[in-house]
Amino acid sequence: MKTIQTLLLIAAISFGLTAQSSDAKAVKLLADVEAALGGWNKLYGMNDVQYTYDYTYPGMNKTDLSTERYIFEGEHSWAKYTRHDINVAPEMKGDVTQAYVNGQPYAMANGKLSKDETMVGTAGFLRKANYFWMTMFYKFDDPGVIAKHTGTETVNGTRYDVVNVTYDAAKTGKEMNDEYILYINPKTKLVDRFFFSLPAMGVGAPVILMELDYEMVNGVKLATKRRIYQPGADGQLPETPNLVQTLSDVKFNNGFTANDFMLK
Repeated sequence: MKTIQTLLLIAAISFGLTAQSSDAKAVKLLADVEAALGGWNKLYGMNDVQYTYDYTYPGMNKTDLSTERYIFEGEHSWAKYTRHDINVAPEMKGDVTQAYVNGQPYAMANGKLSKDETMVGTAGFLRKANYFWMTMFYKFDDPGVIAKHTGTETVNGTRYDVVNVTYDAAKTGKEMNDEYILYINPKTKLVDRFFFSLPAMGVGAPVILMELDYEMVNGVKLATKRRIYQPGADGQLPETPNLVQTLSDVKFNNGFTANDFMLK
């Protein structure tokens, strides 16, 4: 297992302080990943999606359980949490609903629209984050993405192509940008695992590991099982995941409109 220090060194060597453009090998590999998933046109053509999202800390009896809905045009997002022990108002009882429509976040607790800054801020963060996690491998050709092929690495008998992804802050306009180290399976062209940073939560380097399992749904492959491993104080990753995320009951083409997502 890699330590935090090793991963920081990999990121520093791969990107350098002035790297501002992707290399052709990385661009081709990321295009292959998107094609293996079914392609953006296929996903976008299904207009919207609904699924059940189980976000669980194993062994701790803590879960955020939501029905998630997204509209691909405009990236509108909505969710209703029937259980929220972790990220979404864990101190509250009853259902919590979030929405992100036309760039504005909204939150509702027990049927009442909330003006609480923390609740609304959490809604804005999670609505964008959850949409991104589902569609992330279609978004690595967005403006500002810097992708570098850094060679190959063998993990559990598979020799992966490794692609590091970061962002040009001048183009994204964001002070804090995520970083990724993607492991692309040469046979399936899928990302089986990747390391990522989470600067919004104080993790500035790509040291958190996510492992992915895929399912085919309506002609696209979705990462329906995600296992997350966060290093401890010693920099080592645990043997079992700290967090498990599961997508189920996936349904496309539901006919949602942005107005449907508005909380009133």
